[in-house]
Amino acid sequence: MKWEQVREQYPEQWVLVEAISAYSKNSIRYLEELSVISNFPESTYAWKEYKKLHLAEPSREYYIFHTDHIKIEVKEQKFIGVRRRLQ
Repeated sequence: MKWEQVREQYPEQWVLVEAISAYSKNSIRYLEELSVISNFPESTYAWKEYKKLHLAEPSREYYIFHTDHIKIEVKEQKFIGVRRRLQ
């Protein structure tokens, strides 16, 4: 499903989606095809569900968006690891 279709089907909602087709360019993740997992009236419920799914399958691309956004882009950040202070 394209983002425009998600917006039409779930107006003014928080949606938990999985990226089916996506690509990266200039440190931005562009999501082409999405699968809607669930919709929520409030973001706190969406985050609870996201945490459960991400913990169970961390390799899958789950995202939470509000359908008021016309366009979605995800800025990628490089993970540099956990820093530890030496004493």
